[in-house]
Amino acid sequence: MMINIDIIKQLTTFSFEFKQTIPCQGVTAILGVSGAGKSTLINLINGLIKPDKGKILLNDVTLVSTQQNIFVPPEQRNIGTVFQDALLFPHLRVLKNLTYGAKKINNQQKFNEIIEVLNINHLLKRYPAMLSGGEKQRVAIGRALLTNPQLLLMDEPLSALDMPRKKELLSYIDILVNELKVPIIYVTHNINEVKRIANYVVILEQGKLLSHGKTQNILQSDYLKEWL
Repeated sequence: MMINIDIIKQLTTFSFEFKQTIPCQGVTAILGVSGAGKSTLINLINGLIKPDKGKILLNDVTLVSTQQNIFVPPEQRNIGTVFQDALLFPHLRVLKNLTYGAKKINNQQKFNEIIEVLNINHLLKRYPAMLSGGEKQRVAIGRALLTNPQLLLMDEPLSALDMPRKKELLSYIDILVNELKVPIIYVTHNINEVKRIANYVVILEQGKLLSHGKTQNILQSDYLKEWL
């Protein structure tokens, strides 16, 4: 799976310009300091932001093209997004939160597999207020996965968690990739998260692509040492 991005979007502080084909296998980390344009890239991919100019293709299917006047709405892109805040509905129990975006569960086996992998079976009857930060994020990941996405986007999903919960959630993300075979684009400013789970890294600075490549190559580059 590949995502081909060639876009320009004028933001308040800088012009976001990105032209690159990203392999969507395992975990691709989008790395950069705060304000580098990481969330902008995620929201251009999922359709929450429209580019001023350019195109995005996922597996040769055009999601957006300003030249051809194509814009596939977010809900039709078959892409799941997990944000920094879990954004659960407080008045719905976990089970209803999980199934909200999935309309109805057509595949009970798939549902069982996802809740087992994320270890949230014992939480199904609880309300979000009764969950820890890590549990909320696991439910948010489950909800995104139950829409059966081709691609899962994660926008700094660990930033609100303490260290033990971060380590725990990174283990779950590993399992998602290895057992459920879901490709993930993972936004972070934390090099340790990149070392732990990423197969491929894209580095952004001020809305520009600085470097990209396999994780081991990027981590060994002098350039990244300077950036850190």
